[in-house]
Amino acid sequence: MISKSRLAIELSKIPQFDNPKVKLEQYVTDSEIAAEILWQAYLEGDIKGKMIADFGAGTGIFSLGCILLGAKKVYAVEKDNDSVNIATKFVKSKKCEFVCDEIKHFDKKVDTVIQNPPYGTKEKHADKEFLMKAFEISKKIYSLHKVNTTKFVEKITENYGFKVKKVIRFSIPLKRSYHFHTKNKVIIDIGCWILEKR
Repeated sequence: MISKSRLAIELSKIPQFDNPKVKLEQYVTDSEIAAEILWQAYLEGDIKGKMIADFGAGTGIFSLGCILLGAKKVYAVEKDNDSVNIATKFVKSKKCEFVCDEIKHFDKKVDTVIQNPPYGTKEKHADKEFLMKAFEISKKIYSLHKVNTTKFVEKITENYGFKVKKVIRFSIPLKRSYHFHTKNKVIIDIGCWILEKR
């Protein structure tokens, strides 16, 4: 069985986006943070032997982590073809199926959804679309959002018959990624909401 520290090391090998797309709010997910979230999901019994959907899979960091932790099957759903091309070079497992499409078209039922949606700063309500689809196909969800959207996340969670089991908070350094960024690095507060069906 892989250790949490080894998991973080393996996840750090996943490459960044070649040309991050601002409209898709593509930012690199820190390997230590990804390992922390995945380890929590593993301890909760939501990865090993489970069917998992990784929404907004990007270059595949959560998909790879789920495979390393013994997932039965992972659907890596990502609409950006460039990201999928990177991910397929590093997540080489028959247990991982890449789906290059928008999440609204995904219709398979899974045990667990792990998702890192756009925060909705460039495309309004992009994060809402992710949550609604996750509520539709699963009973357990791990979803990343900015802490300042807590009220929104809690309200939609309640409206769809789910409850917040736990929130894991992180302060992450966001490196300058786009031309309009004026600082080399800013700190943003995010949380991973662990949601389950009532």
